[in-house]
Amino acid sequence: MAIISPFTKQQLLPQEEKLEIARHKSELFIGIPKETSYQERRICLTPDAVNSLTYQGHRVMIEAGAGESSSYSDKEYANAGAEITSDTNKVFSCPMLLKVEPVSLAEIEMMNPNSIIISAIQIKTRKKTYFEALAKKKITALALEYIKDEDGSYPAVKSLSEIAGTASVLIAAELMITNEFGKGLLFGNITGVPPTDVVILGAGTVGEFAAKTAIGLGANVKVFDNSIRKLRRLQNNLNQRIFTSTIQPKSLLKALRRCDVAIGAMRGKERCPVIVTETMVEHMKRGAVIVDVSIDTGGCFETSEVTSHEKPTFVKNNVLHYCVPNIPSRYSKTASLSISNIITPYLLQIAEDGGIESAIRCNNGLKNGVYLYHGILTNKAIGDWFDLPNSDINLIVF
Repeated sequence: MAIISPFTKQQLLPQEEKLEIARHKSELFIGIPKETSYQERRICLTPDAVNSLTYQGHRVMIEAGAGESSSYSDKEYANAGAEITSDTNKVFSCPMLLKVEPVSLAEIEMMNPNSIIISAIQIKTRKKTYFEALAKKKITALALEYIKDEDGSYPAVKSLSEIAGTASVLIAAELMITNEFGKGLLFGNITGVPPTDVVILGAGTVGEFAAKTAIGLGANVKVFDNSIRKLRRLQNNLNQRIFTSTIQPKSLLKALRRCDVAIGAMRGKERCPVIVTETMVEHMKRGAVIVDVSIDTGGCFETSEVTSHEKPTFVKNNVLHYCVPNIPSRYSKTASLSISNIITPYLLQIAEDGGIESAIRCNNGLKNGVYLYHGILTNKAIGDWFDLPNSDINLIVF
């Protein structure tokens, strides 16, 4: 009778099935072209972010001068390990592209098939041809404003809203100094001098950060919004009680007549609702300042008209209006740092997971940012808006 050794017995026993679970890292090759959109001064990655990517073996190619308007030189990027080129076509031929603004149709032509693009989408400024051009090249596209965080918030939208809210008060403070009606007026609460009265329309992130900044400068703040939930959250986040109200024409007019600064921070599903009529503006103080942050979606003051960073203001009914879209671009370095801080961890995660396909399987927040997957439209809202066929990404990637 043969004797089976303990070692052989162990081999004959049923064994656990071991599945391959390790993910192989991938090396990214990222192209960052120079922003060509009007008034756009930001860049997606700072030199420090580029350094963290190149340190881990990834390649970053940047078009010469892309960071200059954000106060980052080509030398800083080169020292961080980036490849600098003056050849725009070469940058757009990279497998992955990062842009702040959406790519133009001419830029899509320069892209290679099956490339990846991460940028803003700015749905209200897009046309059907934009999505058709991307689909033709089987591009995988992610929108910065659609990417979600672990808590379900939209980090890029929130961060830029924080900048816009803070900036709106700082811009108003500047305008009160240079305003032809009230030249030399300080925004703040100085002993013996009545504090500045500020009215804020909207209790979202923009309104919250505008209120924080105005309160920090010693102003009296009144916030109007039709959402009690948002007003309550604002009170809690500010850690102090301020005047809040739903939007009632009579009480709003009373507040506008007394205020020195009015800030529009309303949002709408499509166009921002007009809250302040021209008649209400006519009743405002001579020399009062309006900063309409909502101008990106049409503006919430009836008297608002789009202006530019070069000519940011106009006077109507003796009230100074500031209606520049894309306020964060005015603070290009801060905004670039903010975008870079948001996008870099996602890039590292994509590499760690072995590519975009694996990354969006593992990260629902990143998956939410995908609106085109290898040329297939995966966003129902975009499909309905432009009458384009679309598929549920969960049925494609699982």
